[in-house]
Amino acid sequence: MLRTLRLIAADVRKKATWCYGSDPLPTLLKTLATDGTAAMVLYRFTQAARAHRMPVVEMLLNKATNLAGGCVIGRGADFGPGFVLIHSNGVVINGNVRGGTNVLIEHQVTIGADRRQTPVLGSDLFIGAGAKIVGGVTVGDGARIGANAVVVHDVAPNTTVVGIPAKPVQRRDDRPAPRPVTDDTTGSQS
Repeated sequence: MLRTLRLIAADVRKKATWCYGSDPLPTLLKTLATDGTAAMVLYRFTQAARAHRMPVVEMLLNKATNLAGGCVIGRGADFGPGFVLIHSNGVVINGNVRGGTNVLIEHQVTIGADRRQTPVLGSDLFIGAGAKIVGGVTVGDGARIGANAVVVHDVAPNTTVVGIPAKPVQRRDDRPAPRPVTDDTTGSQS
């Protein structure tokens, strides 16, 4: 139970920081009342019931997640600390999905199976509204999935992908080549 409470605290702190830029107690309390937070908390209690082999409680909590948050999170889905549903409405996550820490998910996102193959998500991810991540793909740490993108191929770490099918548009660890130094008076390179 203590582990579950720690996970919930980490999730709510991450959401408070994302939504409000900080996480003092009044902001954490405000975050508890925001859209999606009830689904996040119920998901964590569903995980705890699963870990303690309480299938009836697990099923009831899973159904409550659907009713309270308007989302479907498979009972076996596993995310590390910092799992955030920015908006939970319409989110569908397959029960075999594995995700790292600090995964932020907007509304109407589907993370699902194709031919019994499910995505593996890294850490420090942002998944935009309406995005679909389908099949046995791997999404690397630090990736950003654009709104309405359809991911059917692996996404490299620190890469932003957009479109249908999703294609890379930016890597955050790429830096532009340095500009040559010029002599202001002649315009020649030094």
